[in-house]
Amino acid sequence: MKSKIIIGSRGSKLALIYAQNAKDKIIQNTDLNEEDIVIKEITTKGDQVQDIRLSEVGGKGLFSSSIEKELQDKKIDIAVHALKDMPAIETDGLRTDTFLERNDPREILITKDKKKLKELKIKAIIGTSSYRREFQIKKIRSDLNCKLIRGNVDTRINKLNDGLYDAILLSYAGIKSLSIEDKVAEIFSTEELIPSAGQGIISLQCRNNDKEVISILDKINNQETSIRAHTERNVLKVLEGDCETAVGAHAVIEGNEIILEAELFSLDGSNRFYEKKSSKIENAKTLGKEVGQILKAKSNNSYKR
Repeated sequence: MKSKIIIGSRGSKLALIYAQNAKDKIIQNTDLNEEDIVIKEITTKGDQVQDIRLSEVGGKGLFSSSIEKELQDKKIDIAVHALKDMPAIETDGLRTDTFLERNDPREILITKDKKKLKELKIKAIIGTSSYRREFQIKKIRSDLNCKLIRGNVDTRINKLNDGLYDAILLSYAGIKSLSIEDKVAEIFSTEELIPSAGQGIISLQCRNNDKEVISILDKINNQETSIRAHTERNVLKVLEGDCETAVGAHAVIEGNEIILEAELFSLDGSNRFYEKKSSKIENAKTLGKEVGQILKAKSNNSYKR
């Protein structure tokens, strides 16, 4: 038995809430107690570089790779990640197969005076670091200007309050976890803005030969979230996209069926390719791959550099 289980997490307020959720879940479902589990803060490259797009400095892995390195070097036992920040292809030697119950996957808008998207002035400036969100918003209102915004939630809200932006787009899960729902001006349905694959899902990663930790993580894995996560991520795996790929994927389970809705944009956002398909739950992983293949064919690779 390990003397202490060390959970590695980014140091942002939100990431530490997620790490604490993971710790609480382990304590509730195993005979480990508060003293047996330590949360270690890890600064990632993504946290250090705040003024340019992630894709220009190494992509999605900027948030996960520093934490994965600590896992590989046995400095931590469990890594906590926001699943949407992880590259679709898993890192050799590591196992990403434990998911906490999904938080709200929807997108929200925050504006200074609670204006909704349709009420914003002509050519209003929207802060987002995501091409997907930018292209989705411009399908609703083509006049809007999207401007890069980075940093944690508090930083982004401060930039909005300072008048640098007229509105910012964020994920509802983070806003709920930080208990600042009162700031939300508008909530978009997952049909209006299809979320990023895995949005609202916390994933726990360990070394794939660490049997002790795997047995702990198996006890807290949420089965429904796990099925939805793998289905959505299989769309990404087929597309072999990077963080510049504007793709949304969202799966829901109804009875013994899984329904997957996904969209992909061409590089400049001018073309949108959409697919919705369902299957029996036992075929969920195949469904993700099928939808990925359909989008790939429809787009004729126009989403790739």
